[in-house]
Amino acid sequence: MDALDMNLLAALDALLAEGSVTGAARRLGLSPSAMSRTLTRLRAATGDPLLVRAGRGLAPTPRAAGLREQVHQLARDVRGVLSPHVGDLDLASLERTFAIRAGEGFIELFSAPLVAAVTAIAPHVRLRFAPKPDKDALPLRDGQIDLEIGVLGASAPEVRTRFLFRDGFIGVVRIGHPLLEAPITPERYAAHRHVVVARKGRFTGPVDEALEALGLRREIVAVVPGFPSALRIARDTDLVALVPRSSLSGPPGADPATLGVVGFPLPVPTPPIVISAMWHPRMDADPGHAWLRDTVVGVCHAAGR
Repeated sequence: MDALDMNLLAALDALLAEGSVTGAARRLGLSPSAMSRTLTRLRAATGDPLLVRAGRGLAPTPRAAGLREQVHQLARDVRGVLSPHVGDLDLASLERTFAIRAGEGFIELFSAPLVAAVTAIAPHVRLRFAPKPDKDALPLRDGQIDLEIGVLGASAPEVRTRFLFRDGFIGVVRIGHPLLEAPITPERYAAHRHVVVARKGRFTGPVDEALEALGLRREIVAVVPGFPSALRIARDTDLVALVPRSSLSGPPGADPATLGVVGFPLPVPTPPIVISAMWHPRMDADPGHAWLRDTVVGVCHAAGR
């Protein structure tokens, strides 16, 4: 046991979840150089490169891809063993309000099953969903927010995280759109007009960078603050929307905005979207908060995320 460093398990979990030395370092509150040294130790321990250079990023080896879920479950089990037991928490009588900050898309998909799961066990617990205008960690630090859901930012290295699910961008158009009449190539995709989602009104993103590498440029004529709005515009116009895959994977008919639209794989590569639950470290040992985190993870997994 003296030669077994359990910190390597947490580091491997973060590296496989982030697919990036910098992202894993941020998640664990380490410097990139320290995480790079840890990756070297992991490669020596496993006898596998684990993550290899692919363009400007890193790609998992076949063994790393096969280990991802096993490592994540092991790391979760270890954290559970080494965390305070919450079994004595009287959820039936717990009176508490938890503030959860999440994007509009997450709230659309998960707020109803999360409320149902919470109130079924803890009828006196209330959930307050707050909008997510940015990635500022101040609300977590000052206690305004108990739990944040989304993509990890770079503003708070001390924030604790827990992986929820991976997502990815797809294109969406109305049924009968001319784009669907032939194979969707980068050229045909770029030739149509687009609507995108951006909280700060930005008109470009990873898709535009991928198109630019091919000498192409798309015309963006509308920017909206939320994915449901982008879906409605795509449904009612000839604009092409860019949304996460999960936006179209809810229960059939659950959101009228998804009726009359068709999703399709993008003809250019885009980085995956890693969705995590985030909280301030002062809440680590709080039994009620630990139960809330477990409940959020359970609801996401029950939905197949």
